[in-house]
Amino acid sequence: MTAVKLMPLAVGVFAVGVLAIIVVFVLFATGHSDLPVWLNVIATYAPAIGLALGIIAVVRKARRKKS
Repeated sequence: MTAVKLMPLAVGVFAVGVLAIIVVFVLFATGHSDLPVWLNVIATYAPAIGLALGIIAVVRKARRKKS
């Protein structure tokens, strides 16, 4: 996958993760304590995966420009 195609994917995954974090906070604030596991997993790992993909895309794009 090229860096040009990887960056929108990274932004999308990161945005989904941040949205999941917001949903977790809102549900917890409204009194829900038993949240679904899938929501907790997405809130935990999606922002980190999106950030990692973004860093990989930027590094690949910078290396392509040098060579």
